[in-house]
Amino acid sequence: EVQVDELRRLLAGMEKEHGSLLLKMKEGEAELARLRSAEGDKLAEQDRSAKLEKEVAMLREKIHHLDDMLKSQQRKVRQMIEQLQNSKTVIQAKDAAIQELKERVSYLEAENLEMHDRIEHLIEKQVGRGSHSSRARSKSEYVSR
Repeated sequence: EVQVDELRRLLAGMEKEHGSLLLKMKEGEAELARLRSAEGDKLAEQDRSAKLEKEVAMLREKIHHLDDMLKSQQRKVRQMIEQLQNSKTVIQAKDAAIQELKERVSYLEAENLEMHDRIEHLIEKQVGRGSHSSRARSKSEYVSR
């Protein structure tokens, strides 16, 4: 998540720079158009036009490079988000399996206690029959079970 936030911050910075470069490029193109239409010193205008054309070409190249970088970063962010979602799904499935196993353990423990009580009861009955003496259980013995 920290990496995702960092990539988002970088993306925002790149988008801001992209916008400022677009604005600069449009300003350069506007000035270039104005110089082309204006009359005056042709040599100075041609020199300025050449410089502006080079600047515009350079800015276009930077914008193209930034667009590529933005697309790459967006792909990485999407992949990281997908990985996070997949991890959450796996964790939820494992949590559900753990919960089911806990419930089964509780059920089996209860069943085990019940069987233990039955065995104790049967042993007591057999011991009682074997000695031909039947003693009555006190209330506290019944309650403790």
